[in-house]
Amino acid sequence: MQIEEVKKSQRKKGRFLVKLESGDVLRLTEEELLRFSLRPGLELDGETLEALRASARASSARAAAANMIGSRALSKSELTRRLVKKGSEEADAKAAADWLEDIGAVDDAGYAAALVRHYGGKGYGPARVREELRRRGVDRELWDQAMEEMPEAADVLDELIRKKCRGELADPREKKRISDALLRRGFSWGDVRAAMGRYTDMMEDGYD
Repeated sequence: MQIEEVKKSQRKKGRFLVKLESGDVLRLTEEELLRFSLRPGLELDGETLEALRASARASSARAAAANMIGSRALSKSELTRRLVKKGSEEADAKAAADWLEDIGAVDDAGYAAALVRHYGGKGYGPARVREELRRRGVDRELWDQAMEEMPEAADVLDELIRKKCRGELADPREKKRISDALLRRGFSWGDVRAAMGRYTDMMEDGYD
């Protein structure tokens, strides 16, 4: 297979387009261009062509991964899934995610801690936050340390009940409405019951 043309990409800096006589275009980095000594008229054997295609796929996955992680934080698992969804081979996607992890651009432990602070700060309980960690593909081995960033459940629950309560918790319907809402947020029944007890005691003492 012969190379017909080699030119710089006008859209992406550092990218070169290698057009083959078949009409296929390989998108390569300058490093790959030099490593394979590519030039117009060069005849590529089957082994070299396959190596070029594999290198092009890997480079494309790394570039896509860098763009994704540059726009928002992602776990390594999320990044890999998104790359595959965008068309990368799974092996290339995993290698690109590994590369970003190696250079510190992907940090699952830091990402997990940030997620816990974010959702904990929005008033969600431990169960809901753990579900978010699972959904985002964070390794379970990182959960316990990340969950140390959670605010105290009692403080959050006390504030939520003060905001949500529309009447006396002695009313069974109001009690159920409040408790259901807090359970949906991921708090345990034990913590919810204790918080409602504190609120009832506070109201009986004349505080609001």
